[in-house]
Amino acid sequence: MSEQSAEPFVLVDQVGLVTRLALNRGAGRNALGAAMIEALLAALERAGSNTETRVIVIAAQGPAFCAGHDLKEMTAHRGDADRGEGYFRALFERCSTLMQAIVRHPVPVIAQVNGVATAAGCQLVASCDLAVAADDARFATPGVNIGLFCSTPMVALSRNVPRKAAMEMLLTGEMIDAEEAHRIGLINRVVPASLLAAETMRLAQTVASKPRRAVAIGKAAFHQQLEQPLAEAYRYTGQVMTANLLAAEAEEGIGAFVDKREPNWPD
Repeated sequence: MSEQSAEPFVLVDQVGLVTRLALNRGAGRNALGAAMIEALLAALERAGSNTETRVIVIAAQGPAFCAGHDLKEMTAHRGDADRGEGYFRALFERCSTLMQAIVRHPVPVIAQVNGVATAAGCQLVASCDLAVAADDARFATPGVNIGLFCSTPMVALSRNVPRKAAMEMLLTGEMIDAEEAHRIGLINRVVPASLLAAETMRLAQTVASKPRRAVAIGKAAFHQQLEQPLAEAYRYTGQVMTANLLAAEAEEGIGAFVDKREPNWPD
């Protein structure tokens, strides 16, 4: 076993209330092979059970954030009796589980993007709640260039950027730079590469300072209402706000505002 293969696929670091998960296969451009997907899923689950975690940052070791699925690993399964069909099906199911785990996670997840984020790597960025990118980062859904349309990355991409922008990325497979990714709404902020980690942590700590339960309620409601018709979304969010108002965090926060004092959050 090589030294690199003996290292964990995901490095975990706790910085105050922020859990930082770093993809740790830089030599392989942090491709989402089967083992990487399972490692990231496990790390997300552990962070979710950690009461000290208020925000998760997904970052990456090496020169690339994530180059998508591991094409060498996929190609190796062409020799299976079913030409890889079973492996491919299981891989995409687990990858979909990963992306949905990020969306459904009780705490906000922020992508810290360096280098390239392509195909499933771009999907990973789009699945996160927020994203900060270095000014030299680039993004693409280039599957069409190798005869494999980025259909699963399309799900997250099309829920983050305007339809025509998503279709242009999907149909051309061309790279876009960080400024263009910011313009179309794929990422929130662009910063010099030297400031990427600091700016991402600053944003994470700002979010982490908010009351945990209110943020969890709001994140879940945000994603739920997006999938609902307008009238249904208003009915649902009205119920959410009513329940939120009855929670201790809202009672304390509103009371502090009225009394002109700093809130003392229950959590």
